[in-house]
Amino acid sequence: MKILIAPGAFKHSLSASAAAEAIARGLRRSGLAAELVLLPIADGGNGTLDAFLAGGGQRLTAASVDPLERPLRAAFGLLPDGTTAVIEMALASGLELLRPGELNPLVTTTYGTGLLLKAALNAGARRVIIGLGGSATVDGGAGCLQALGVRLLNAYGQDIPRGGGGLGNLHTIDTSGLDPRWREVEVIIASDVDNPAVGERGAAAVFGPQKGAGPHEVRLLESGLRHFFMRVRDQLGVDVLEVPGGGAAGAFAAGLMAFLGGRIEPGIDLILQHRGFDDHLKDSDLVITGEGRLDEQTLGGKGPLGVARQAQAAGVPAVALVGGLEADDAALRAVGLHAALPIVTAPMALDEALRRAPELLERAALRLGYLLDM
Repeated sequence: MKILIAPGAFKHSLSASAAAEAIARGLRRSGLAAELVLLPIADGGNGTLDAFLAGGGQRLTAASVDPLERPLRAAFGLLPDGTTAVIEMALASGLELLRPGELNPLVTTTYGTGLLLKAALNAGARRVIIGLGGSATVDGGAGCLQALGVRLLNAYGQDIPRGGGGLGNLHTIDTSGLDPRWREVEVIIASDVDNPAVGERGAAAVFGPQKGAGPHEVRLLESGLRHFFMRVRDQLGVDVLEVPGGGAAGAFAAGLMAFLGGRIEPGIDLILQHRGFDDHLKDSDLVITGEGRLDEQTLGGKGPLGVARQAQAAGVPAVALVGGLEADDAALRAVGLHAALPIVTAPMALDEALRRAPELLERAALRLGYLLDM
């Protein structure tokens, strides 16, 4: 028997690699005679850099800043070809870098991710994959663009403030400082979101509250994004206001499309292709995936769904080991998951479940191994 172990991260408790190792330990403890192939995954969010580098490459670091512009050093990757860089924006502009009382998308910025992009360009990247999950920002990518040399000026010729709250002050866009090397770089946006930049399904309305915005702040952010991208349309001739997917990461995706010619691809598909998932499926008997919470968002295109769909297309059964399960069983079956098994075995507080996640996941895999060995 050959088993592919391809879980995503269990948020706040296990990286995708750690989850894969825990599943493998449990299966080995069961005595199951099987070849185990570990392929940790991500979908553009938490763990994207680790998932790409699990197949080889260099982990580099660069001076950057967090969403409130406090200095930090953040990692990015250079894949074995030496010209493809991987950037996980959450490592510089992510929610997990802030304390709960610091969430404020009117002031948080993607400037730090721009510094990582600049470092990747200087490291020789000619193809950049940017994972957009887990951001703390709703600035349309304006901060990132400022870091790359784009001047966003108010009516008095001054730089507008960084953060979503400054976008409404934009009068003039000056791209003369943007490094001309970007014209030769392929920019791929790893995202599973199809929301547009603005409107009822836009970045402010849908994602703003997750990042600390109340109703008043959402209205300000929506107005700022609409003004920003209308200026982009009028001055640069690029209309990204309603492009599907442009709303990802607080409309960062739309900014990357407009200024760097970025295109969106599902993050999970990029990673599975990079790791040769289809080739491994050809002689596999089972796929085990998983994540911290399997719910309706998973069915919208998260990592485990991508794994299950590819396994289904290859005729290989897939099961998921999950921390929490809130999805319709028939819907899971329809997308290729033959079973979804919660790992928590008794009532417990969330903090305890997170703390014990390695043990709980390993024990769940042990029980699954016993079942497979019947």
